[in-house]
Order: sequence, then structure tokens, then C-alpha cells
Amino acid sequence: MIALVLNILIIVFAVTGTILVLFFRINDLTFASSGIDNFKFFTVLSNVCCGIIAVFSLIQRLRGKAQPMFAKLLAAAAVGLTFLVIAAFLGPMYGMLRMYRGSNFFFHLMVPVTAMAEFVVCPSDEEVPMRWTFFTMIPVAVYGALYLLNILINGVGVWPDTNDFYGFLNWGLPAGLGIFAGILLATWGIACALRAARARIDRK
Repeated sequence: MIALVLNILIIVFAVTGTILVLFFRINDLTFASSGIDNFKFFTVLSNVCCGIIAVFSLIQRLRGKAQPMFAKLLAAAAVGLTFLVIAAFLGPMYGMLRMYRGSNFFFHLMVPVTAMAEFVVCPSDEEVPMRWTFFTMIPVAVYGALYLLNILINGVGVWPDTNDFYGFLNWGLPAGLGIFAGILLATWGIACALRAARARIDRK
């Protein structure tokens, strides 16, 4: 029942955040874009995908079918990365209130925390093998490759119309690649932590 409630909350939070990000713009540094243009951000993409997976999970549950645990791990690790980056770096840098305003409240906090909790407690007979944790880096790697490819083709540009909207290349390409490698490792670490937490609960 707890997992069911958490799954429904993920859907509600993801839908609410999507509506806010599409139709309500916050005029500060958190989102310089508006409307559909916000879908260039990994945060928005990962949260929307997490909501879609939650819908599919709910349908599976209502049909008495197995839960999509692999997809749940991918989604939880992706939104968990957003939670970690905001809580550990961007929040202290720009202010927590700014990072959790409007749609950011749902995309930076509510969806990630709920999705990670739901993955840990979701009842399933399917084990989560260690190899799955490595696959969680693939969505991040694909996004990073497309991010860099867009910059190589169209140039960096000038703020607020820059293609380097995360500022990864502010200190040069080597530093940007180092940051990207750190992000990949962080994603894998989150997936490993989720798997370990789930295994600990299963043993109880």
C-alpha cells in the first residue's frame, strides 16, 4: 500500500511540475527558458520520464502484472542525480529557496525523493542485479553526448542564449569532461545506494 501511494504521488508531482514548467515561468536564474524549451534540461526530461514510468507501473499493478523494476531503477537514479546536484552544489551556491521554487519544488525535490523511496519499498519478486546499476549511466551519457554535440555544431553562444546552459565548459573542455565523468560516477553511486537499500529492506 505504501508503494502504491508513493507511485500515485510520483504521477501527481510529475504532472504538476510539468504544467508549471510549461505555463508558468520564474523570472530568475533557475530557469532562463520558458515553455517547451525547458525540455532541453536533463532535470525536466528525467522527471517527465519518471512520471511516465510511474503511470506504466500503476497500470501493471492494477493488472496484477510484474513491476518494471529495471525502468524504475533508471528513473530513480536519474532524478536522484538531480536531487543530489541541487542539494549538494547548486542549492548552497544559489540559495535553497531559489532552487525549490515553482516547478523546481516538484522536479528538484518531491519527484526525486518519492521516486527513490518508491523504488526501495516497491514489492517485487524480481531481484535487482548489480549489472543494472551500470546501465543507469547510459541515459546520462546519451544526454551528455548530445549536449556536447550541440555545442560543437552550433557553438557555445552568449547568455541567456548559450548552448552551454549548464556552464560545463566555463573552465574549458577538459574541465567540462571531468565534470561529466563525475556526474556519471555520481549516477552509478546513487543506483548502487538504491540497490543496497532495497536489498537491506528485503532481508528484513
